[in-house]
Amino acid sequence: MRIRNSFIPVEGVGATTERRMWENGIREWDEFRVDRAPGVGATTASRIEAFVDEAGERLDDRDARFFDERFPSGERWRLYEDFRDGACFFDIETTGLSPERDRVTTVSFHRDGDTTTLVQGEDLSAEPVREQFDAADLLVTFNGARFDVPFLETALGMEVDTPHLDLMYPCKKVGLSGGLKPIEKELGIARDGPEITGRDAVRLWHEYERGDERALERLVSYNRDDTVNLRTLADVVAGRLHRETVPDDDPIGTSLGAD
Repeated sequence: MRIRNSFIPVEGVGATTERRMWENGIREWDEFRVDRAPGVGATTASRIEAFVDEAGERLDDRDARFFDERFPSGERWRLYEDFRDGACFFDIETTGLSPERDRVTTVSFHRDGDTTTLVQGEDLSAEPVREQFDAADLLVTFNGARFDVPFLETALGMEVDTPHLDLMYPCKKVGLSGGLKPIEKELGIARDGPEITGRDAVRLWHEYERGDERALERLVSYNRDDTVNLRTLADVVAGRLHRETVPDDDPIGTSLGAD
């Protein structure tokens, strides 16, 4: 689903009203007409027209923040298809769960087919992380809203304000629960690197600190696989949500493939 298909950011338009508009042939902003929108009153129609006028320009300018602030939190997955080419899929590894006591060890970013990893003690600091985020339209994580982002903010003394899609919540909407690795296995998303756990990642970092360079290689490979697979997962989940949201006989299309 593309943002132009969505009317739900408008005050007074809920899921039922939006679906009714689609069923009556109003599939995107340019097709909105009051006489084709049964149940939409004059006030809501005026709000829709005002939103469409501004939103079109904002979308042309690739202003993801505008839409991030206006879509209901449970519907922000709809930003993905329009902004996925400029999305930054990122994941961190740490020595533990407390940002006050523990350290970030590696951070990987996957964007536009390329993956970059920053390593503690080498090139990991607030500035290169900020550069990665500033260059992105949208951040995509798994459990990043509760863990990765606040951990980075505390550990590196920075503020992350790039629009953010945390896939853990869209996954739950389509019945995919648990951690990233079990969901990958359920969907058949393979990993190129070694199959290790978060606990293994902590152990590998300590082995690296004791001089084992191969341990760092394994840790970085694991961290990078997380980010690459996030893109595949985002494609699958956004595609499923599109099919669950749009009426079966509605021609609204998506470029996201089926899983």
